[in-house]
Amino acid sequence: MTVRDLLPLLPDPAELRARCRGIALLDSILDRHVPRHGFVRDWRAGVDLATMDNGSGDQYAIVFDAAGVFLYGFDHESDASPWRDEDREHWPGLLDGLPASLAHYAQAPEFQFEGLFDATVCAWRESGAAEWRCGPVEFAPDETDGAEGLFGLLVDGDPEAYVGFAEDYFERAVDREAVAAVLAGAPLTRRTVESLSADADFGAVVARARAMGFDEPDGSES
Repeated sequence: MTVRDLLPLLPDPAELRARCRGIALLDSILDRHVPRHGFVRDWRAGVDLATMDNGSGDQYAIVFDAAGVFLYGFDHESDASPWRDEDREHWPGLLDGLPASLAHYAQAPEFQFEGLFDATVCAWRESGAAEWRCGPVEFAPDETDGAEGLFGLLVDGDPEAYVGFAEDYFERAVDREAVAAVLAGAPLTRRTVESLSADADFGAVVARARAMGFDEPDGSES
């Protein structure tokens, strides 16, 4: 899979934002010290940010702006890595066509490494647009930009996909029903949180959920 295959799999911005937020909250419940995914509401005024960092050099960021959504990822082992040669060049066409309303995010200091926008995948969807777009990138059959490894979990959307990821990453059993409830955006309950982590502080989880923009928790125990 390259970014061209990724585009038709990406959900609409509202659903994508909900998935990012749900995955980030789940990570933080399972282990608040080493979450792989993050979500920051009002990263900038009126702008939300979803992130992933696998701790091994691969990462992504998704910016949710009133002007649209800007998505990028970096796979350090992909053919499209700008570090593939000494000139440190982006894959041809990577940023071509990026609309002015979103182009400044490629210059955001948070997304730079040694003065370069570190990206192998880039896609966007302007507000009101009917589909996702990317630059005119081309890949040979044996070349990749890392899109599958970076965004496969996000575009799957099935609770089973998250359970599989989490059981491998956190090395523990993960309750599917609790995962499904969080991904569906259901108000948190103590039972849901305790099903995911018996040691989690419910009050702290609720505070993180509120900060991410989730609804108020359910006051019941069930």
